[in-house]
Amino acid sequence: MSLESTANRCFVCGPSNPIGLNVRFHLDDDVCRAEFTPRGEHVGYDGVTHGGILFSLLDDVMANWVFLRGERCYTARAEVRYRKPLPIGTPVRLEGRQEKRRGRLATLSGKIIRQDDDSVVAEASARFMVEAG
Repeated sequence: MSLESTANRCFVCGPSNPIGLNVRFHLDDDVCRAEFTPRGEHVGYDGVTHGGILFSLLDDVMANWVFLRGERCYTARAEVRYRKPLPIGTPVRLEGRQEKRRGRLATLSGKIIRQDDDSVVAEASARFMVEAG
């Protein structure tokens, strides 16, 4: 599914954002997936990826689970757990899943997983308000 023009400038996934992360999400059965490798401009301190970048990735892998199914949603509430630092230049996998849906309220989970050792760098759970169709 291609991005709608309203999402083309999204910081995480928008192809028209010149300073964006340019992440490409796709659905794999019931999981939204993507890959990402943080660069030098994503550093927080001491060569570690900034936590705000990590949360942005988590937020988008969850929201794109809904978006790629043809609906729009907005983050209503989110909780993130940072498990270990992510050194700049370390490739990761992103995974997002829907845990439950009740009317317009969708609860999703997301993970950032190092590709080299399969360890979880950060994970989140969030509630999203799905736009009325």
